[in-house]
Parts: sequence; C-alpha cells; structure tokens
Amino acid sequence: MKLSVIGAGYVGLTTAACLAEIGHVVSCADNDQGKLELLRNGKVPFFEPHLEELVSGNRKAERLRFETPEDAVAGAHAIFICVGTPPLDNGDADLSAVADVARTIARHATGDCLVIEKSTVPVQTALQLKKQLQVYARDGLRCQLASNPEFLREGSAIRDFFHPDRIVIGIESQKAASLLYEIYAPVLDQTFACPVHSTCTSKRRPEWVVTDTNSAELIKHASNSFLAMKISFINLVADLCEEVGGDVAQVARGLGMDSRIGSDFLNPGIGFGGFCFPKDIQAFARIGSKAGCDFTLLKEVENINKRRIERFVGKIREELWVLQGRKIAVLGLAFKPNTDDVRFSPALEVIRTLIREGAQVSAYDPEATERAKAVLPELRYCSNPYEAAQDAEAVVITTEWEEFKELNWTQMRKLVARPLIVDGRNTLSPADVTRLGFDYLCIGRQPVLSPDHDEFTASSLELREVGK
Repeated sequence: MKLSVIGAGYVGLTTAACLAEIGHVVSCADNDQGKLELLRNGKVPFFEPHLEELVSGNRKAERLRFETPEDAVAGAHAIFICVGTPPLDNGDADLSAVADVARTIARHATGDCLVIEKSTVPVQTALQLKKQLQVYARDGLRCQLASNPEFLREGSAIRDFFHPDRIVIGIESQKAASLLYEIYAPVLDQTFACPVHSTCTSKRRPEWVVTDTNSAELIKHASNSFLAMKISFINLVADLCEEVGGDVAQVARGLGMDSRIGSDFLNPGIGFGGFCFPKDIQAFARIGSKAGCDFTLLKEVENINKRRIERFVGKIREELWVLQGRKIAVLGLAFKPNTDDVRFSPALEVIRTLIREGAQVSAYDPEATERAKAVLPELRYCSNPYEAAQDAEAVVITTEWEEFKELNWTQMRKLVARPLIVDGRNTLSPADVTRLGFDYLCIGRQPVLSPDHDEFTASSLELREVGK
C-alpha cells in the first residue's frame, strides 16, 4: 500500500520507517529541505535507538523515500499527519502546521484517500480538518478522516510501534476502519517480529480500539495527563517519605502491586519533561476550561512538577551550604534516557538554577550534548563523566542513563574533591556507592552516609580552618 507521512520529526520519521518495515511503500515528507537532504544521505536528525538502521534498510529496499509534502501526498492511499503541535502562550496547541498540511492535501492529493490525524491535537480537530479539506479540495478529490493517536515513547519508539498495548482509531466509516486494519494487520496479528529486538516478542495481541474521532482525540490527551498526574502524585509521596522517614521505593512497590494502579510511572524524581507531558496537560486543561469543565487538578499537577527543581536544588544547597563557586558535575542533559531530546528537560532547569547561584557546573550526557549546547551555550560540556567529575564537590544525576549505573565509581571517588552523590532519579544502589566512600542523597529516602563520612567531615573542617 502506498502511504504518505507528513512530518519527519520523532513521531513522523519513526512511523514512516516502521510502516515501511512491515511492507508498505512510504513517502515521508517535511518542509525542512535540510532535514530531507540529511535523510536522503542516510542520516537521522535525532537519536532514537535503532531508528537509523531501520531508515537505512528500508531506503535500500526502496520502501522508504523522502519527498516534499506536495509530491508525497499525490497518489497516496492514506496520508498520516505527524506534524508538531507546540504550545501557545495561553496553553492552547498551535495547529497552524496541521492546517497547512490540510491545504496541501486538498490541493495535491488525488482520487480517494484516507487522511489520518496522528499528531496530538485537541478534541474536534478532525471535524475542523474535514471542513478545511472540503473548502480547499480540488475536483475529483474524495477524502475521509480518521484519528489514530500515537503512543510512541522516545527511547523505545520502535518497540512501541511493533508491540503496542493498543491501537486506537477514530473513524467515520467502516471503509476507513478496514483500510486502517489493513495498514496495521502485521502488528495486530503479531505475525511480524521486531527487526531490532530479537527478544522483543509478545504473545498478547494488541487491543484494536475503534471509536469516533472526538473520543480518539480525547484518549490521547487523557492518557498523557493521567500519566503526568501519576508522576506528580508519587513525587508528593516521596516528599512525605523524606519528612517522616519512609522509603518511597517500598511505598511505590506496594502501590504498584495493586492491579488497579500498576507499577509504571511510579518512579519519583525531579519531575517529568520532554515535549509531550508538559504541553499536553496544558492543552487538556485549556480544552476543559473552554468546555466549562474545572480542570484545576491538572493545573496542580503542573505546579507540583515545577516545584521539583527547587526542592532538588535545595538538597544540593543544604549539603554544600553556599553554591557560589562550588564545582558540581551534572550527569544527564536529556529529559529521559535513550534520547537526545532536551525540550522541557528538568536536567537543564537544574543546571540553570545552579548557574544562577554561581556554581561552576560541568556536564555530560551520552547523546544530548549537541542539542543542549544550542539552548545552554554557557555550560561547560565534557566528553565523558570522569572529566565532569574532576575536583567536583557533588556529582548530581539528572537523567537515568543505564551508562551511569555501570560507571567505575571507584575511579570517580578518586577524582572528586568531595565524595557526594545527589541522585535525582534514584538510579544507583545506595549500598554500593556508600561502600566506596560516597555520601548518597536521592529522592524519597533518607540520606545514606559512607563509613568514612565523619572522618571526611572532620578533615574538611580542619582544611577550612587552615585556609582562614
């Protein structure tokens, strides 16, 4: 089947490559000519595990090509809209790119085609799209609309495409449902093995959720908002644990064993970031407000998340007393592991706060350095974590990269000026690092001090007295 995907960002490019992998002929389009040239030369403009090899393999097999939107939509049986919907100042989703794609489809698509809205959009957007297509359509074009929200997580998007929990479609006719089923049949029937994860198999068939377009659009916003709420809730519980002497890891474990709750998204930390959760809870709250529904709950979820940064920096400040002039190593720049995305990254907000208070910050991230440089050029970037830790008075973990668990912490202990770890993602084993001589602070648990803590504190006080 000839498919078109408009938008070569995180969602669009991943969707295009995976659709090609299951046998479709896919034209992926973008208005950014520089991005198209990069893709035509076999390069992917962002980091997503295994995506580059998937793009390369399907280009060679001639199932995936990169074109302008005008060329891509011509003759396509189905067109996926995967453009960005960034937040406006008032919290609304900016739908200008979606409207531009609608006009392009109306003027350049041919014959019968199914237009599939995959971007995260407010409820009733499909209805507006249908009106736009009718207004601008040239003679002979007959379009149907469907909503097919994406649930791809950065860092595991390939696996999520091939082994989803559910595929949601909002349709206005059985013909549209049949076409979408045909597109996704290899995934739905689990007859297709994930090409980049040899162990990525599932006996469970994904749920095929068929509904109207309004409900499909609501499912996406409601899902992300609920998950954001779950994260903010466990962060509040973590704060309580710190105050009363509880262990949030044990509390979260007990919570997650309840089948009504589940263990996912019960990991406390410095808050959620990325492009989806922050903008989606704002957009959903705006949708509710316009409809006369009180979405104060989501506004408080957002407020709780914003307060995470100051509370975390407060831990560092309490240990170091004065941040001015202190050397601090920050491990992690991306908003989550296995991506180079720094949009709305809590890690960058922690760094900005430290810099404002005069700290000398050195940072390392396995993938996100170049993107971080574009928004935080004044930061000292290091090529490895050991360079960042040299003479540091605190090692601060802000992104839970697997690499950080596997560091040679014995070597790190020799490099730092003070053996202090402040773990904003509860990444490390307190017992392991304190045995090596580090003091360890994390989220939702009491500080764990090394056996050498009293000796180090005494020697530090003596040195300070000598320096006076």
